[in-house]
Order: sequence, then C-alpha cells, then structure tokens
Amino acid sequence: MSPRPAHIGSAEAFQQAFGVSRETLDRLKTYETLLKTWQRTINLVAPSTLDDVWHRHFADSAQLFAVSRESAQFVAFEADKPEGEKSAGPRNWLDLGSGGGFPGLVLAILLAERDPAARMTLVESDSRKAAFLGEVARKTGVAVEIRTERSEKFATQAKSQIRDVITARALAPLPKLLGLVFPYFSPHTVAVFPKGRDAAAELAQAADAFRFDATTEPSLTDDEARIVILRNLAVKSEG
Repeated sequence: MSPRPAHIGSAEAFQQAFGVSRETLDRLKTYETLLKTWQRTINLVAPSTLDDVWHRHFADSAQLFAVSRESAQFVAFEADKPEGEKSAGPRNWLDLGSGGGFPGLVLAILLAERDPAARMTLVESDSRKAAFLGEVARKTGVAVEIRTERSEKFATQAKSQIRDVITARALAPLPKLLGLVFPYFSPHTVAVFPKGRDAAAELAQAADAFRFDATTEPSLTDDEARIVILRNLAVKSEG
C-alpha cells in the first residue's frame, strides 16, 4: 500500500492523497453536505466523527479501493473470457450493512470515475438509511443498486450471485461475517474488511469454521486498525 498520509481533514487533502478528479471531489462534497443534513434526524455515523468526515469516513473507505482492485484475482477470470471482452478490473461489487454508505457508496463514487462499467450493490436493512443512500446516489449521479433488507435474508435469495469484491465495515465479527459472505464466493472473489486491533484474533476464531487464505494490511487512517483481505473461502467439514 501507499505510505501513510498525513491526517486527511479536508476535501483538498483527500484529493491529494487519492488523486481523484474534480468531479469525484464535487460528488464527495455533495455527500458530505447530505450526510451532515440527514445526521440531524438519523444516526448515520458516530456524532463524534461528524467533524472529521474526510478522514474517518471518506478516506477510511477510499483506501479499500486500491486494495480491492489489486487483490481481486482477475488473471484466471479474465483468461476465460473471449478476446475483446477483457475488463479492466472487478466489475461486480457488494457492500453489506452499508449504513451511511461506508465503505460501499464511497467506493461506488470512485468506481464512477475509474471503472464506469462496474456496479455496486448496497445492502442496508434500515429503510431510513437506505433512503439516505438513495438520495446521495441521486444527487451525485452515481448508479448503485440498493437492497433494503437484512444481509442474512439477501444471502439466501435466488437473485444473490457471485461477486468479484465484497466489503463490509463494522457489520459483524469475522466468524459471523464469513457466514454472510460465503454464498457470494467463487475462486476469484476477494473480500476486503476493515477491522480494528483484534483482527488477528477474529481471523483465528473464524478459522474454526472456515478455510481461507487471508492477509492483512495496515490501515492508512488508524494506526491500530488492519484491513483483512480474504480469498478462497470454504466451509470446514464437520469431523
């Protein structure tokens, strides 16, 4: 990953850290305005973080973009496609427990600039938060699919499908989270989960029920946090 940046406390610092276009920055500024407006009536983020949105939420989410694209195992996947149908990166993204849109909606805004053919699905059970996500998507002109249902229910439905990249922030401990994401996994799927200081302990607990290949990266926004990158997920057989 890139060297740890200084505190990203403004739109300008965000642009410098992540190299986004003016259009993307304007979309994120619109997002910031809507977040602070809706936060008055809906608890979208911890109130203590509202004055540090660019670092605690936008940058914390945006750092997953490069990690996800670099980690997605697309070499074998692309080899199976006819010539002329090669894609530039993972196209089918899923964010579970999207809440106020972190990281999924921020990633969708970055995708709109860097890979417009990619699609993000946001799953959020709270109808008010889902309405907020829809309003941000509408005002920023970013195409996303929003499913207003519990992640557990969404995973059991026939319309669920294999995903290239799966993200979730603060949804559940890894042992439970891996059960939620398992239906979407193929050999080419990568899951990217921001975790706190207990990431190693959660991985050890998850290994009781699942087999997987996992690595961790340091977070760019929190010295004690880690980004868990997980592939080749399978359920362990009993006995």
